[in-house]
Amino acid sequence: MSPTPVPPVGARIRQARLARGTSLRALAREVGVSASLISQIETGKSQPSVSSLYAITTALGISVETLFDAGEAQATFRSAAAPGPVLQALAAFAADPGRRIGPLVRPDEREVLELDSGVVWERLGHVPGTDVDFLLVTYRPGGASSSSDGLMRHGGTEYGYLTSGELVLTLGFEEYTLRPGDAVCFESTTPHRYRNDGEEPAVGVWFVHGDVQ
Repeated sequence: MSPTPVPPVGARIRQARLARGTSLRALAREVGVSASLISQIETGKSQPSVSSLYAITTALGISVETLFDAGEAQATFRSAAAPGPVLQALAAFAADPGRRIGPLVRPDEREVLELDSGVVWERLGHVPGTDVDFLLVTYRPGGASSSSDGLMRHGGTEYGYLTSGELVLTLGFEEYTLRPGDAVCFESTTPHRYRNDGEEPAVGVWFVHGDVQ
């Protein structure tokens, strides 16, 4: 079976932006990218990088995990003509912390986000009332958390454990090579970037606690 589909990331970002009353240009200025890129992300013509995704969700005041929330609102998210109150109601639905993922999540039941720069996130579970991104992360060969050489920073505390492949972590002014069995933990406000310089996928389990307040 194929992984559980989730509503398009761009559609959810657009819905959250409109619910907040933020224009494309205003969001682009806050994130530090072009309005054209935000538009391409919202229409599904481009996928955000990990760093862009955190920057966008932080600017919109939503958590990354809300972008995984699937449900009957999927078709409505795609409607460009939905009025303000409806969009606000859908925003509340998407941010509903009561939707439990688990207690058992089998491989073919995971929700998946394909991001730019060769990065794939698979959601491993969610306990209602918590603010944790619990993910199986894959960096394909040449993949990186940012499509540029820039470092990212966001709220929360980050923990990771690499199970296969090699991953280079730039953390502040230091650089570390993670190999299978290595673990990392740090405050996510520290500028950082992951990249896979190897020829095989780098796979690990990651969770970020309290990524958006």
